[in-house]
Amino acid sequence: MEDSSKKGFVKEWAPTIIAAVVIGLLLWKFLIYSVWITSGSMIPTLGVKDRLIATRVHNPENLQRGDIVIFQSDELKATLIKRLIGISGDHIEIKNGVVWRNGEMLEEPYVKNNDHYSGTFDVPEGEYFFLGDNRDRSDDSRCWKDPYIEGDKIEGKAKIKIYPLNDFQMYK
Repeated sequence: MEDSSKKGFVKEWAPTIIAAVVIGLLLWKFLIYSVWITSGSMIPTLGVKDRLIATRVHNPENLQRGDIVIFQSDELKATLIKRLIGISGDHIEIKNGVVWRNGEMLEEPYVKNNDHYSGTFDVPEGEYFFLGDNRDRSDDSRCWKDPYIEGDKIEGKAKIKIYPLNDFQMYK
């Protein structure tokens, strides 16, 4: 390749490559990110060392009960991933491990190792209540001094399990 054709190639492709990198970084910063699971609190849905792609949550009011959500816990000083069980105004009652929300028993086929916990929670305005799927091994809302997470502590929503490859899965 001649020197002038190398310069022409660079002049032609450099802006496209730079634009692609910048767009990719912006998407990663503001729309999506990866998550690595470090505990067994969400087994069997998510195992230790699973990797996910999550979308960033800019408006937690758009979350749905049952979503798998990533958030900051001030109490544990950690990033956690749990299932959203209750939103503002919900009355959560757990009777011998069975969860009732606003008087209706939840169908939770994803729950493993349920425990015999009982308790009652009323989710305040702008806050959320979370439980792990592996209830016997999950440090979640039931266990915390303040059982609720404020909306501004919510970071993301699990969308796709990308690892292990043989367990690829999409979430709602």
